[in-house]
Amino acid sequence: MAKIIPPLTDAQCRGAKYRAGGKNKLFDGGGLFLEVLVSGGKRWRLKYKRPLDGADTSITFGQYPDITLGEARSLRAQAKRRIAAGMDPDQAPAEQEAQASTRRSFQAVAQEWLTIKEKSWSAGYHSRMTNALKANAYPRFGKAPMDQISGKAVLDAVRVVEARGALDMASRVLDAIGMVFSYGVGIGEVHADVTQSLRQFLADRPPVQHFPHVGEAAIPALLQRIDAYQGRPETRYALKLMMRTFPRTNELRWARWPEFHFEAAVWEIPAVRMKGRLMQKEWGSSHLIPLSRQTIALLKELQQLTGHYEHLFPGMRNPRGVISADTLNKALKIMGFKGEQTGHGFRGLASTIMNEYSGVRPKAIEHQLAHKDQNKVRSAYNHAEYWIERCRLMQWWSDYLDARAAEPVGDGPYPIGGDCLQSIPHSYPTAPGLGLAALGNPCKEKAAEPIG
Repeated sequence: MAKIIPPLTDAQCRGAKYRAGGKNKLFDGGGLFLEVLVSGGKRWRLKYKRPLDGADTSITFGQYPDITLGEARSLRAQAKRRIAAGMDPDQAPAEQEAQASTRRSFQAVAQEWLTIKEKSWSAGYHSRMTNALKANAYPRFGKAPMDQISGKAVLDAVRVVEARGALDMASRVLDAIGMVFSYGVGIGEVHADVTQSLRQFLADRPPVQHFPHVGEAAIPALLQRIDAYQGRPETRYALKLMMRTFPRTNELRWARWPEFHFEAAVWEIPAVRMKGRLMQKEWGSSHLIPLSRQTIALLKELQQLTGHYEHLFPGMRNPRGVISADTLNKALKIMGFKGEQTGHGFRGLASTIMNEYSGVRPKAIEHQLAHKDQNKVRSAYNHAEYWIERCRLMQWWSDYLDARAAEPVGDGPYPIGGDCLQSIPHSYPTAPGLGLAALGNPCKEKAAEPIG
């Protein structure tokens, strides 16, 4: 709670004397104070934050009693109005007006830049960058011309965010301000990007916390508890399909029946629903997930429940929508895997086991996880090169899960993140390539019935 300062009286102002080593500032509130000098003189001053860069500063109004208490308060009110309008009360109005007429403010340049980027960014990313600027940059120096904003002013703004403990947000704010300055340099609004050397002064961020997933020892319990889940059957099928196909959670939630080609044994996720920038979504290629025999069987069972809807997992209250983003995590929590397994964590679990045991090249696994290759030509080549390998990989993965589901289950809690990968004996193939060649290409196998 802000400290309440009792207003001064004229008697206090008249009777104030200089005290050696004492308090020689009499505060009236709102930053206004009467300073008693060693000479015995008294002057009115106002503390405020400079609109230009948010720096603490002060201005002198005049001597007391030439400027009375009432007049000092009036001057304070005038100064506050100018500060609210983005003007420095210690700068001549004519000078500020001349500056404003020739140079655009940081906020004006930022808004222009955001409008341009709206065409190439996803709506979510555009919104995050817009909000980062609105909340953290505009209030401090948004109305100032760009060439009057110092690196210190930017760093001070970022450190305010850091002080809240929002280290990721602080980095995002600096990124957003830096991109505005880069654009400002490009269009001639400013000569240099003052943010270039500031990242070294940010607080160290903690290591990235990946989505948790169980260790290998817990896989049988996880599979058996999913199979025994007593909630909505659609949720149970969603967890099973997530485990078998490991897409991103939103890609599964919004899955549509026309995306599944049973005869070709492929799930084709359109680029528009994949992670990436707006241009990638509009012009990128679909992500293909080979469907194992077991996955096709699951889909046909699910089709009996939701096949008359557009989406595989319609919402309970609004069937035209889909299940909520937290549905899978809530179900896993009910099963006893809170903090040990998330929906998105199935991707990490599959990657860990596949890299350890499948014998498939890591690059093929990366492509199956839809991790983008920045080289478009190489990406297209690798897509063709790895396709048969990926088909065999996905059948191997389903066979692996079936074998693990049949194992006896011990008591939890279980290791997280695959720390015990070498501790469990296995009856299924683990040597590089073993068992894959004999599986054939499941993507060419015909399903008994096409999707209706």
